[in-house]
Amino acid sequence: MKPNPTGLSPEICRASGQTPQQKTEAKPTQAPRQKVLVTGGGGYLGFSLGSSLAQSGTSVILLDLRRPQWELSPGMEFIQADVRDEEALFHALEGVGCVFHVASYGMSGAEKLQKEQIESINVGGTKRVIDACVHRRVPRLVYTSTVNVAFGGKPIEQGDEDSVPYFPLDKHMDHYSRTKAIADQLTLMANGTPLPGGGTLRTCVLRPPGIYGPEEQKHLPRIASHIKKRLFMFRFGDRGMRMNWVHVRNLVKAHVLAAEALTAAKGYVASGQAYYINDGESVNLFEWMTPLFEKLGHSQPWVQVPTSWVYVTAAVMEFLHLALRPFGSLPLLLTRSEVQSVAVTHTFRIAKARAQLGYAPDKFSFADSVERYMQSASRQPRASAARTLLRLLLGLLLLLGLLGLALHVLGLQPLQEAAQSL
Repeated sequence: MKPNPTGLSPEICRASGQTPQQKTEAKPTQAPRQKVLVTGGGGYLGFSLGSSLAQSGTSVILLDLRRPQWELSPGMEFIQADVRDEEALFHALEGVGCVFHVASYGMSGAEKLQKEQIESINVGGTKRVIDACVHRRVPRLVYTSTVNVAFGGKPIEQGDEDSVPYFPLDKHMDHYSRTKAIADQLTLMANGTPLPGGGTLRTCVLRPPGIYGPEEQKHLPRIASHIKKRLFMFRFGDRGMRMNWVHVRNLVKAHVLAAEALTAAKGYVASGQAYYINDGESVNLFEWMTPLFEKLGHSQPWVQVPTSWVYVTAAVMEFLHLALRPFGSLPLLLTRSEVQSVAVTHTFRIAKARAQLGYAPDKFSFADSVERYMQSASRQPRASAARTLLRLLLGLLLLLGLLGLALHVLGLQPLQEAAQSL
């Protein structure tokens, strides 16, 4: 059987009602307009991207349900709207020449367990964005994907866009990765769509790993909170495990370059392409986090715990979190997919982005981001130590009391088999 040259799964092809070969190319009738829309513009990456574009003289519209916590720069406009709102998208895209679709849901923590919300935003929202681009004759769409479209717990060493296929949709452990993979493929399939009145929609996707940088809101604060509560007193996974990270400024640079590479001036080189984006370095997570442990006054975890134990614990915590949702929120230390991410090597080459986009990542230090985090944390009110201890004790008692029930419902054998594969 002849392989699909696009790399798109048959499931996505069927879902869209067409095959990649059915797309036609049409010459654009006008030059790209210097006005862009950033979905998810209230978040860390979206706002950073919008700020950078505004500073270069581009008119920027940020669209998000939540307002940015940072002050808007001249040339930036914020629209509070849902990415799933067709009417809001249609109005927001008036006069826009490029869309950066950054909005997503379910990346980490308890969000990863809210399947309906994840599906609705990541897949439904992406379909709405693509449709709105076509109706508004927007010629360029850059989608912010993730390395998780290819990683599903199996080791990947220096993978690239050609050698590593999509991880099977039905094998993904978490709904975030699965829905991002679907949205990734839908975006690539939309490439080449003729626009009403002439012109062509050209699309590309960027696949970054975890993001870090000053004022990052997802990863660093959560890890720091666990360290402060002494929940990271152990380490797991092979000490040779490696992964990638990307500084927000490098990722912003990649988005700008990708948008430029969808223009005639750049020969549409990025049209229909996917690119892995990172800092160009592979690191061990626990070693990489050394500055954070040191700044918080804690030593590096030295107790090595079997990954299978951590995996089973994560499965139990996921079950308890869902079971107790009607009564309250049980914090999650790690989810099963996060255990995989920490324990299993998954690194990617950025040679394609270097060659086609001209992407050259700058050198950044994680220690600088930690320093900025410590400065901002020192200005925030601190929770009572007694209250924190009480919560930990109550959580421990609750966990011990329901552990037997959870293990009985989940079944130890399937979990052990999955954990042993790590």
